Amino acid sequence: MSHTYYKVWIHLVWSTKDREPLLHKGIRQTVFDHIREKARAEGVQIDTINGTQDHLHCLVSIEPKLSISEVVNKLKGESSHWINAGKMTKTHFAWQNAFAAFSVSESQVQKVREYILSQEEHHRRFSFTSEVERFLKHHRIESRADEGQPAQSAKNVQSRRSSSSNISHSLES
Repeated sequence: MSHTYYKVWIHLVWSTKDREPLLHKGIRQTVFDHIREKARAEGVQIDTINGTQDHLHCLVSIEPKLSISEVVNKLKGESSHWINAGKMTKTHFAWQNAFAAFSVSESQVQKVREYILSQEEHHRRFSFTSEVERFLKHHRIESRADEGQPAQSAKNVQSRRSSSSNISHSLES
């Protein structure tokens, strides 16, 4: 082949440090727009972004040459610096160190978009913690309860590779 062809969809989730409710409605959309703009400058297409006071979800398409971790860390680092420089919150703003990334098959993109756009409604019924637990269970990722981080093992990597990304039906039930 003379060209590289790809379609890589990733559903990203990350929270504010200690899940502090700092993304109030007055700044939330401005922050999301800024993250979308900075992502574009990094070669990342944010298809959908939304969240609540303490976390956000992004559906992104990334080039295969980019590392998911590097992309997320650049977006988190730059946006927290921007929020603090603009004094957009009453206290120091920071994102949690960790994040979650889930592959999304093309057939599930619309469902994931809808799920991301319905975050406020969704979180009237489910906590962020239960949401993360459901994601981990759906994607067959073991959680290290003592640290709150997913366990990394060959079994989990294989499960993620073979698992489809129909997250919506498991999260909405």
